Amino acid sequence: VGDFLVAKAADLARLGYVVLCPDVFWRVQPGVALAHDEAALGEAFGYVTRYVEEVSDATKISDLSAALDHLRSLPEVAGNKVAAMGYCLGGMLAFELGCHAEPDAVVSYYGSTIADRLSEAENLTCPIIFHFGGNDPFIPNEQVDAIRAHLDDRPNVEIHVQHQAGHAFENFLAAQFHNPAAAASSWPLTVDFLSRELK
Repeated sequence: VGDFLVAKAADLARLGYVVLCPDVFWRVQPGVALAHDEAALGEAFGYVTRYVEEVSDATKISDLSAALDHLRSLPEVAGNKVAAMGYCLGGMLAFELGCHAEPDAVVSYYGSTIADRLSEAENLTCPIIFHFGGNDPFIPNEQVDAIRAHLDDRPNVEIHVQHQAGHAFENFLAAQFHNPAAAASSWPLTVDFLSRELK
């Protein structure tokens, strides 16, 4: 759980939400928190690869479901609705949680490999908002088109593409990725979505 996620959690907390950031990589390397520079990028991909290859999908969902259950158990939450939200790998994991667990809503920012998992979306019944960059080298437009073709006609699905942006455009700590205009456009959409769906 790095500085960017802590900052986004603080943004959500200022809006009145209770926020839980699980340590997703704890099964391969507990306590990972990397810098947001080119030097750390290779290390980050290494952890992602290990996590994807070494931790089964069932275990990933079980871990995140436990985090969701813990969030619901907090007295501050007290029976209110809860959402899953993630960026990149986390965007895919939030989508997976929406397909296999019971969050009340999902926010997925530039979720990787979602286009390869669309068959799982038959179980996706909660509201979900997707954000993608139109110039993302890691998620080609063909993948976004496939997601749109599969899901866009559902009333519980919103798909937004920031056409001028690449990957990780929300990450204001990563100069090589951040796109202030795209972030300024996407974040209010997320805030509005959460306000509607968690009200």
